[in-house]
Amino acid sequence: MAEFAFGIIGGSGLYGFEGFENIQEVEIVTPFGKPSSPIVIGEVHGKKLAFLARHGIGHIYSPTEVNYRANIYAMKQLGVNRIISVSAVGSLREDYAPGDIIVPDQLFDNTKDRERSFYGNGLVVHISSADPFCPKLSKQLLKALRKTDATVHEGGTFVTIEGPRFSTRAESNAFRQLGFSLVGMTASPEAYLAREAEICYATMAHVTDYDCWHVSEEAVTVEMVVNTLKKNTQIAQQSLIHLVDVLAEEEQTACDCENALKYAIMTNPAHINPATKEKLSLLVGKYLG
Repeated sequence: MAEFAFGIIGGSGLYGFEGFENIQEVEIVTPFGKPSSPIVIGEVHGKKLAFLARHGIGHIYSPTEVNYRANIYAMKQLGVNRIISVSAVGSLREDYAPGDIIVPDQLFDNTKDRERSFYGNGLVVHISSADPFCPKLSKQLLKALRKTDATVHEGGTFVTIEGPRFSTRAESNAFRQLGFSLVGMTASPEAYLAREAEICYATMAHVTDYDCWHVSEEAVTVEMVVNTLKKNTQIAQQSLIHLVDVLAEEEQTACDCENALKYAIMTNPAHINPATKEKLSLLVGKYLG
């Protein structure tokens, strides 16, 4: 398996930047179907990166239609052990302004129609998700972002809504009363699946709007989201390059994410369906033999 600095899940515009070399596309099929798009592999400063367009090439999948399990599993198949999610979000706080970038530290799942786990069918796993974003990778991402000109904030709770519609004013205000900082449509179940696959996961959240709670600002529109993302694409590219260097500079010590399944598998191995065990061998093989 190739060793990757990290993988990126986000918009397809992220991998067309200067300094991204030796590019190739890889088609992958997983036990959970095909990922949203071919995975683009290339190098930055001699380190491999893998990019996946979350919503497909041309943005053809709604947040609910994204095959999150296939996307994460495909990264695992490649040998990726860190993932950076690049996401558009609405701000639920006055101080997190449009154009700012946030590295959240908590997640609230308000979705209802998505496959949330790789496991089941005779293999019961209770993964710990107290801290759903990898603290170590999040700190490294913050360090990389602070090398850019962006206004960057550390921490905040990210609530994931089902979509594809935006929130009502009542929902937006309720989220604010609950103390949430950001609202988006794709962090759940992506973060939980990464943990189930023992992959470190952090989010670079680009604030595109004030959702619809802010009385002096326009309610969120697609045009507003797209315009802000276009402006922030260069910052995202720069920060990913900086992150390659940050990871190269820092001593790579073990992370708890890498052993997240160690005490999470509840099913007696003798009672696991052989077909299920074979299907998930990439994820659980080191524990079940």
